[in-house]
Amino acid sequence: MLSKKYILRKRRKNRIRSKINGTATCPRLSVYRSNRAFSAQLIDDVVGVTIASALVKQGNIDGAKATAELLSKKYTGPCVFDRNGYAYHGRVKAFADHARTLGFEF
Repeated sequence: MLSKKYILRKRRKNRIRSKINGTATCPRLSVYRSNRAFSAQLIDDVVGVTIASALVKQGNIDGAKATAELLSKKYTGPCVFDRNGYAYHGRVKAFADHARTLGFEF
């Protein structure tokens, strides 16, 4: 049985994804967080290809910032931020703020 927390996050994720779309010139920056790791991907939804990705096996705010630094070495510029149903708080906010300082524009 799926937990209520999981179901509500999936609903938020679907609602967000219905409104945003990544292209080659402005990819979608999608984040995923777990207790043990933080990862991010730049995705071109038109072709269905991942442009760049980064994963840091550290599930705290420092791991989120390190993920932003790794990803900025592969790509910087305009993108659309996809928080993937997570609240814009804590690790997700730290990642987004640090990514903006490194050259991402969203």
